Amino acid sequence: MTFRTLGTLALLTLTLGLWCAAAPSAAEPVPTTTTTAPSTAPQATKNPAATPAWRPDNGGNWWSKIHDANVELAKKGHIDLLFTGDSITEGWQLDQNPWKKNFADFKPANFAIRGDQTQHVLFRLQNGEFPNPAPKVVVLMIGTNNPHTAEETAGGITAIVHEIHKQSPTTKVLLLAIFPRGGTPEDKSRIKNQAVNALIAQLDDGKTVKYLDLGPKFLNPDGTPIKEAYAPDTLHLAWKGYEIWADAITPTLKELLVPPAATQK
Repeated sequence: MTFRTLGTLALLTLTLGLWCAAAPSAAEPVPTTTTTAPSTAPQATKNPAATPAWRPDNGGNWWSKIHDANVELAKKGHIDLLFTGDSITEGWQLDQNPWKKNFADFKPANFAIRGDQTQHVLFRLQNGEFPNPAPKVVVLMIGTNNPHTAEETAGGITAIVHEIHKQSPTTKVLLLAIFPRGGTPEDKSRIKNQAVNALIAQLDDGKTVKYLDLGPKFLNPDGTPIKEAYAPDTLHLAWKGYEIWADAITPTLKELLVPPAATQK
């Protein structure tokens, strides 16, 4: 074997030895560096319809003044029957005849404010509009003004019911389906409100929440609104509409307001 051959073998042996020394052994695993990719899962967001919100009243402070007046009435107490909601419920004040005829004996109060959405009613209840002592029954209809999805709006209504029972577990809630609106059954707002109603109907627990859908009482068989019951905008009620409303809920109110022992005498 020549010296050149021996030199070549020695070089190969040295190179192989260096490679083996540099290679990690089985007992020493190769360290790895991991990079966690940013999460692509959607982040939970608050439901705006269920988040209490002060309502800007665009000058004049009219909303704030009504809210403050309601708070003062709530402080005085002596309210067994509380109505709250938006302009449809506020409209009871436009004609006192059905109101006095049907509800005067129940120590009623009306804290509804025109244009309100679910988050505004929730804010008002959390900021002084829930009477003390607590009312026996709260009549609640809200949601037709909400621009949110049906699911979000129903979530807002659910939050209101929970807030009522947080402040007074024994107060009963007469939860009304949002009334029909629009001139035909195909009205988009009416269809959305029907979806809301289907969701909130599940809140009826047979104990402290009673759900009532009075919608059919305001409609003709073809689904068009009864002319005498509605204002020309087919959203707000006329005097006849409030009569229909009062006649429809009075029997249920009597059941909710009068203790069972009293009705058995």
